[in-house]
Amino acid sequence: MTGNPDCIFCGIHSGLSEASIVFQDDLVMVFMDIHPVNPGHLLVIPNEHASSIDDVPEDACARMFIVGRRMVRALRQSGLRCEGVNLLLADGAAAGQDVFHSHLHVIPRFQGNPGSVRMHADLSAATSRQELDAYAEAIRSSLDAPGE
Repeated sequence: MTGNPDCIFCGIHSGLSEASIVFQDDLVMVFMDIHPVNPGHLLVIPNEHASSIDDVPEDACARMFIVGRRMVRALRQSGLRCEGVNLLLADGAAAGQDVFHSHLHVIPRFQGNPGSVRMHADLSAATSRQELDAYAEAIRSSLDAPGE
């Protein structure tokens, strides 16, 4: 991996920073968002550092969305509340990107869930690692469930 030492996602990919990892292959990694909109909120990142979607190699970009789709299936089978899903990729500060390593949000939604496509996470308090690990396990165990 070509990493950026100042990038938290590169730190997660390299193992220097802690994360609840759900999936990884030679092109992408999936882990729990530490400031989830809802339980089960995932991030799909390319393994190679790329600040913008324009910088993500085409094969890795395609893989981000293929794996994102797979995560939607896993979320729906995980037992976490998931009646709908937002896939969101904010590209650039004006679009709300706050970590400049391209990433795809996979956000479970449900009826009566406040908010909209615009994310409304409470950034004042992180979800506990124990909760994130439990969510990751629920989704991970659903990755190869029937219907795949």
